[in-house]
Amino acid sequence: MGGRKLMCQYGPVFYQLSLWKEGARKALKDMGQHVTLARRRQREELPVIVKGHRSPVLRRLAGVDMALQKNKETNLGLALSQIDGLVVAPGETFSFWALAGAPTARRGYREGLVIANGDLRRGVGGGLCQLANLIHYLVLHSPMEVAELHHHSDALFPDDRRRVPFGTGTSIFYPHVDYRFRNTTDQPVQLRLWLSEGDLCGELRSERPFPCRYRLVEEDAHFVNEGEAYYRVSRVYRRVIHRESGRELGRELLLRNHSRVLYDPALIPPDQLR
Repeated sequence: MGGRKLMCQYGPVFYQLSLWKEGARKALKDMGQHVTLARRRQREELPVIVKGHRSPVLRRLAGVDMALQKNKETNLGLALSQIDGLVVAPGETFSFWALAGAPTARRGYREGLVIANGDLRRGVGGGLCQLANLIHYLVLHSPMEVAELHHHSDALFPDDRRRVPFGTGTSIFYPHVDYRFRNTTDQPVQLRLWLSEGDLCGELRSERPFPCRYRLVEEDAHFVNEGEAYYRVSRVYRRVIHRESGRELGRELLLRNHSRVLYDPALIPPDQLR
């Protein structure tokens, strides 16, 4: 016998009610924990670039309609326009969805790729994970605290011009699966976000340099065959380096990747298979 159906499984109206309920629950939790969400944006840039990064928006992926990739570019532009210039003061918390808002067709969002239960589907607002991934990558190069993070559990595509360690992204789903960080430092930070020549670009800025800089490294990256499935395996570390002396002060294990490969295993480079 099947289990009891969830409220969201009774139809579109109940699905939307379920989303509203989850969003309301999160808002009440924030009130109870006295979470102060960052809201103020300014055009004037803070002087110090803590970390900058850019990633290609359009990737030619096997079996993926390029029109969905183009739509992703539109979606990214809409969302980042609500976040660019944000200043997060000491003690404040950044919330992706509190700033970006609902990714609906009425607000101009288009169909892109979304991930649901490990499957790729079409969905309005698809592709926004790339923006959350970029922000998370910038934050990992600072001493700030990641307050909410939902790791992708599967390897959905082959590496294509990858510039960051695998697995350091985050899943988001409006309104309750959020990405958040808290400014635990003694100075404000600022996010700058823009699109340029087919790339998604971002900077984390501050008033003055932090005492340490950070470097992410992926080690022992390879693929393994386990039964009928293939997995991408690696370890990702964050090195903490004293800015003035260049001395390494610490090495933190961020995650152990063991991600099921959901694309054609024939695309795995033979020299990376063990």
